[in-house]
Amino acid sequence: MRPTAILRSASLLLFLGFLLSPPIQAEEKESAETYEIVSRPIAEFRIGSAEMQFGPLEFVGGLEMTSPGRNFGSLSSFRFLTPGGRFIGVADSGFWFFGTLRHGPDGRPAGIADFTMEPIRDPDGSLTGDKSTTDAEAIAVSGDEVTAGFEREHRLATLRLAPGHMGPPAGELDFLVPARELRTNRGFETIAYAPEESALAGARIAVTERSLDRRRNVFAAILEGPLKGIFAIARHDDFDITDGAFLPDGDLLLLERRFSLASGVAMRIRRIRADGIRPGSLADGPVLLEADMAYQIDNMEALDVWQRADGAVMVSLMSDDNHSILQRNLYLEFRLLEE
Repeated sequence: MRPTAILRSASLLLFLGFLLSPPIQAEEKESAETYEIVSRPIAEFRIGSAEMQFGPLEFVGGLEMTSPGRNFGSLSSFRFLTPGGRFIGVADSGFWFFGTLRHGPDGRPAGIADFTMEPIRDPDGSLTGDKSTTDAEAIAVSGDEVTAGFEREHRLATLRLAPGHMGPPAGELDFLVPARELRTNRGFETIAYAPEESALAGARIAVTERSLDRRRNVFAAILEGPLKGIFAIARHDDFDITDGAFLPDGDLLLLERRFSLASGVAMRIRRIRADGIRPGSLADGPVLLEADMAYQIDNMEALDVWQRADGAVMVSLMSDDNHSILQRNLYLEFRLLEE
């Protein structure tokens, strides 16, 4: 089979995976369930190539993750609670997940331990497993406060961080963007805390996936602080925003995804300049990395930034398999090279 034919066949299978993935609903269980995660190391980012540097990003390693647990998957967003170690995340099937990333002696990702999942509660605290109220797509953490974004019934909820006992929402944030501008299944995909020492003074920002203004740019908002207000992020090449996190210098990294029958799935990471994140502004920035199906990617939905013990700035990604046998749950790790 010619490479182009292989690509088209793979694209069709992936598209069917998006369409046919079964909805998974949270079970009404009070306690968290522990899952065994089987991890296969990924040593090459570009398939069949030993190349490790891709623009300003150096590939460190990755994992393909599977589990016999029926609810494992649909990983939409995550945040490290300890640098490159313990993490929390949300699955858009209506679950919180927790785990610990393990690294080997060579510093490469080696596996996932202590992985648990527990159902997300409805706004009233009940456990219905209703997709419309538990479709979580974004998460941010500061101390013992968690902020989660939901995109069917658009809301930004705050909760207390309590692994194994995540309770009902403690409150909701005003997301500033008029509700009429938020598109169904295209709402908030990113919540991130800016650095305390930045001009945003530690404020949370929220970015939508593809809720567009009149100029076809993406709605976003600074939710608090001295620069509170709505801004927009320039949209290019039909890519949709799926997650983001701030760099130590105040720039914002955004993970973006595109899908088409002709070319399959693609992802890229864009660096949004800090000085463009202001009320009324149109924020933009360069693409640091772009990859298609010639690389070890899937439906990339989650991104976090952390610093290694040696001071290196690390960028970690996860994918959402949509609970489809045609897709994969991946973890990918990069080092951001000094400019």
